[in-house]
Amino acid sequence: MQAKNALEKSTLDLTLMELIYLRVSQINGCAFCLEMHSKALRKAGVNQAKLDALAGWRVSHHFSEQECAALAWAESVTHIAETHAEDNVYLPLLDHFSAPARVKSAI
Repeated sequence: MQAKNALEKSTLDLTLMELIYLRVSQINGCAFCLEMHSKALRKAGVNQAKLDALAGWRVSHHFSEQECAALAWAESVTHIAETHAEDNVYLPLLDHFSAPARVKSAI
C-alpha cells in the first residue's frame, strides 16, 4: 500500500501508473489486480486494443516511447533477481522522466 500511495503522489501520469500496475499484475498472475487495473484503465479512456496488446508491448504500435521505457523498467524491477535492473533498461527513463518519477516508478 505504501508503494501505491507513493506512486499516486508522484509526477507519473495516472494512466501510465495503471499501465505499469497492470503489466506487473500480468507478470505476477494476480487475477484480482488484473481486473482492478483493467477497469481503471478503461474508465480512464484507454481502448481495449491497447489493453489487449499490453503483454506484447515491445512489438505493439499502441505504446509510446515513454510508456515502453516505463514498462521495460517495471518488468526489469519485477524480475530483479534475474535481470539485476541493468543500465540499458534504466537509461531510457532519463529521456522521459524526472528523477523523482524514476524513483517512484521503481517502488
